[in-house]
Amino acid sequence: MLFAAGLGTRLKPFTDHHPKALAEVNGKTLLEHSIRYLQKFGIEDVIVNVHHFADQIVDVINENSGFGSWVTISDERDEVLETGGGLKKAGDHFIGDEPFVVMNVDVLTNLDLGKMIEQHNQSEALATLAVMKRDSSRQLLFDEHMLLCGWTNTATGEQKISREVLSLFPFAFSGVQVLSPKILDMPFEGKFSMIDVYLHFARTEVIKGFDHSGNIFIDVGKPESLEKAAYLFE
Repeated sequence: MLFAAGLGTRLKPFTDHHPKALAEVNGKTLLEHSIRYLQKFGIEDVIVNVHHFADQIVDVINENSGFGSWVTISDERDEVLETGGGLKKAGDHFIGDEPFVVMNVDVLTNLDLGKMIEQHNQSEALATLAVMKRDSSRQLLFDEHMLLCGWTNTATGEQKISREVLSLFPFAFSGVQVLSPKILDMPFEGKFSMIDVYLHFARTEVIKGFDHSGNIFIDVGKPESLEKAAYLFE
């Protein structure tokens, strides 16, 4: 699933007239970059949630035949539900016991998704989260075994702790996750973040981090990051 419903306020003025999923890097939209990235790892069945300028995303998918993938739209035109609410709304599209990948449409990376999926399957985790050592005010907190234990906002000092351990190691979340279907039984309704879901389940379930520090990674959230992305992914 690709999260593409956000308002993209950091990417103004482009997002005053378009969804951020259609911002271009080297002549291709972020949406196409994401779909083709997933194809590299054999993932060709994709759900895309839409809200902000939803018709534009639907039109581009139809005009390009899903860029070679089978694309299903999860329609959030009535209300944007954030990441957690968006995944829950799309839950009926996930059939069977196989894990699935969820990622933000504005993330560009050369993360080895195949290796991450392999780790997820071996660990029997409920969720595996791609994380890096990089500057970010919001950090996920892990123990020495990369088990999720909490979250902190270094700018405000706010902390949410799910597991009490002696040492906590901060990592920034990369917006890519491998999930087991059981996560869809989340006890939340309406609009909510996946981070809240992970912190809830971290108390009793295995939520693992996958450290891909050193990979190319960019969150294409601001106009200047589009220029940087064009250079990094030339």
